[in-house]
Amino acid sequence: MSRGKKLDLFIGAEIEDGWAEVQSPRKSAVATEILEPNKHFLLFKKEKRRGKTVTLVGQFCIKEDASEEMLKSLKKKLGCGGTFKDGWMEFQGELKDKLRALLVENGFRFKHGH
Repeated sequence: MSRGKKLDLFIGAEIEDGWAEVQSPRKSAVATEILEPNKHFLLFKKEKRRGKTVTLVGQFCIKEDASEEMLKSLKKKLGCGGTFKDGWMEFQGELKDKLRALLVENGFRFKHGH
């Protein structure tokens, strides 16, 4: 290809051909009912993201403002970062043992083996 010439490609599809945005369902359903802390059965998951460990705990069925408040206090006590997405709390690092003690102190329960 020489310099100065434009490359003109036509793939064959146009926007007016009835294209639509793909709507995929969520991976997990978000619970709508609100439960008391002692009625939760939480579990832990550990994932690697960009070579670093992330600890997930959930699934929480509490009000959004209460979850954000609890997340903020847990992050402060643990000294780490984290977020709340789709009913799961995500914390940066390997924090299963420390996190379990803090959540049991708040009245939450865990599934057997977690």
